[in-house]
Parts: sequence; structure tokens; C-alpha cells
Amino acid sequence: MLLLASCVAPPPPPAPRAAPAPPPVVATPAPTPPLSADWNDWPFALGDWVYRRDDRGSTAVFGPTGQNAVVSLRCDLQNRRIYVSREATAAGQRIVIRTSSSTKEFAAKPNGGTPAYLASEIMPMDAILDAMAFSRGRILLETDGHPPIILPAWAEIARIVEDCRK
Repeated sequence: MLLLASCVAPPPPPAPRAAPAPPPVVATPAPTPPLSADWNDWPFALGDWVYRRDDRGSTAVFGPTGQNAVVSLRCDLQNRRIYVSREATAAGQRIVIRTSSSTKEFAAKPNGGTPAYLASEIMPMDAILDAMAFSRGRILLETDGHPPIILPAWAEIARIVEDCRK
């Protein structure tokens, strides 16, 4: 019997304790690279243009899907005006539109809504609208107190202009 008892394996060692969970890693956003001197090299704003018609006219809105528009162009058929507006958290007095061929500054007013936008009124025959529609791929919107927005020059812009010129 003594001989049999010596053949039994010793009990296994206790299981190691689980290591404590590491603290959560908080990802810090990568620093925004400085913009070059040429705005044609700046990245586009995130989003797409979407065109809509209603009884009052037509609208082209730009922004990420499922979120508020970052920029909108609206043709008000009754007053024959085009309104360009951009999301704005700070009061601004102007909107500057730059295209590959032209630059123009407009007085801007807050819309008084939530979310807040700054809006400028443009006459439908203003040459800046043609410059926007035929810009070489990009349009820059600048507003005091906000970062510039680089927009793709898509067909929705021309559709708004055409709607208001009919």
C-alpha cells in the first residue's frame, strides 16, 4: 500500500490570479496638420451634396449623412433669391466664397434658429454662382470666427442656380 501511495501525482498548483485589467486607453485625436498656403491643397469637408425640391423652391445641402447640414444653398422662388448658409457657432459678419476663378464677399446674418447658421443673400444672376457651378472641383467658404470649409463643386450647385433663373 505504501508503494501505491507513492505513485500518486502531487496536487496541481493553485491557478494564477488574473492580472488586473489595464486602464482604458483614451485616444487623443491626431493633431490637425497645418494647412498649406494654397487652399486647393486643403482637404474636403466630410459629407455629400443632396438636392431637394419643395413648394418654396429647391435646396442643396452639404454634410455628413444623418447629421445637420454644414452648408446649404436655397433657391427661394417667390423672392428670386439664392441663400447660402453655413453652420455657425460664433457671430460673423460676412461669408467669403472662393472658386478657381473668382472670390466674392457677402454680408451675413444669423438665422436665429437651432442649430445656428449664418446666411447670405445672392441674386440669381450673380457671376459668383456660375463660378461656383464651374469651379475646378472645389469651393472655399470662409466666415469670421470659424474654420474654412472646402466643398466639392458638384452638379447640385448648378441645379439650384438654374431653378432660380427660370
